[in-house]
Amino acid sequence: MSVATATLSSKYQISIPKDIREAMNFKPGEQLAFLRVGKSLRLVRVRKMEDFIGMTKGANTDDYRDRSTRREDNLPVPTAAQKVAMQKRFAKKHAQDKS
Repeated sequence: MSVATATLSSKYQISIPKDIREAMNFKPGEQLAFLRVGKSLRLVRVRKMEDFIGMTKGANTDDYRDRSTRREDNLPVPTAAQKVAMQKRFAKKHAQDKS
């Protein structure tokens, strides 16, 4: 882990120390994001969408899960009696909330 310090200016700006800039290969105009992690900050490079093009080229899709296998799509459909019971519970709860 490399440690370097920077001073916050009166305009709340910092300069990234040269050794860190070079090690991270930061370029002028490049966007960086500040992530709060507990009581500390993490500085990360913001990647452009173009950087992701071709990222999964040649990926094996044999184990790809189709949308229809998602849990919310496979929940059981309530019966008419279950729907009535849910409506009654909902109405009772909201009647109590109003009083």
